[in-house]
Amino acid sequence: MDPVQLKDKIYWVGAVDWDMRYFHGPTFSTHRGTTYNSYLIVDEKIALVDTVYPPFAGEMLKRIKKVIDPSRIDCIIINHVEIDHSGALPEVMKLAPGAKIYCSPRAREGLRKHFQGEWDYRVVKTGDELPLGRRTLSFIEAPMLHWPDSMFTYVKEEALLMPNDAFGQHLASAFRFDDQVDNKMIMEEAARYYANILYPFSGLVLKKLEELAALGIPISMIAPSHGIIWRKNPGQIIEAYRRWASGDWLPKAVVVYDTMWGSTAAMARAIVEGLASEGVDARLFKVSLRDINGIITELLEARLLVVGSPTINRSYLSALSPFLDDLAGLKPVNRLGAAFGSYGWSRGAVKDIEAKLEAAGLTLAGEGLEIAWVPDAGELESCRQWGRALARKIKEK
Repeated sequence: MDPVQLKDKIYWVGAVDWDMRYFHGPTFSTHRGTTYNSYLIVDEKIALVDTVYPPFAGEMLKRIKKVIDPSRIDCIIINHVEIDHSGALPEVMKLAPGAKIYCSPRAREGLRKHFQGEWDYRVVKTGDELPLGRRTLSFIEAPMLHWPDSMFTYVKEEALLMPNDAFGQHLASAFRFDDQVDNKMIMEEAARYYANILYPFSGLVLKKLEELAALGIPISMIAPSHGIIWRKNPGQIIEAYRRWASGDWLPKAVVVYDTMWGSTAAMARAIVEGLASEGVDARLFKVSLRDINGIITELLEARLLVVGSPTINRSYLSALSPFLDDLAGLKPVNRLGAAFGSYGWSRGAVKDIEAKLEAAGLTLAGEGLEIAWVPDAGELESCRQWGRALARKIKEK
């Protein structure tokens, strides 16, 4: 793949990772691969904005060489230390040893620790600018979006925002721009990315969006460090981030469960029937058979999360543990929760699930529902009624 021009003499020189299936270890499944986006700006001074994951350093350098000799690079902007963005920095510095590295104060600490290179660091803060010639780079610190060192780079004359991990997606594609790829697929992956990486920082996301609005900078294109570049409609992803970070919701419910011998599964189906009878879009997931990251993504729009398990060893099934642990770390905004389950000679699952839901910041929508052994016809009707009551809670403002 050749370099791809974003603007006059501004190029994508990154790499496409078609085979990536897990990100951050096994915690985030990336079933559509990813990209590592690096951008080359050719001016009186030549700047490289971010690099790529180390195994793709050679691929990036080949693309750079199709535009300029890498030894001519004057400035390297590192928006974020994480290795998928900074990992090829040592290889670039071998070819351009005189290049200056521009980064946030926290990034300088992280880069020194990661690479132990005695390079020429230039620390920048919000409002600092770097003239390249016809173009000027402006820097905006963005701590905890999603690391303490994160920042955005803005090309003033082109109204081009390079925000690193913000507004990205894990999506491998032969194309680079949003008007070349199915929009529904892009937004699915953007939602998945936000839900599983940026959800815990929603308050900071809102503040950063407000800050960008207050700066009054026009944005004609957003070039993130993963996935598709937003050139047709950058406002679409900005508005989506505003909704997700604000905790806006639709009258939807996500029902997540696991089961031993079918009793909790029967309860789950009856609860979904009750929710649906009140006009709630209810979606059912058996956690041991589904992608946890996909379930988390459903919560970006759903008002209610219902979790069910039979009791075993006085608690819930272990298959639910990764999901509930992820939930506690991600802390969905403005969501309701409820718990249900079957039990035999002792209880405990519902109580422990409720504790996990509250620890994740969810508000319990009512008392949990427990049924002994196998639910009979009357008890299944109770599950439907419980679902109907939850549906009415969803509709309360």
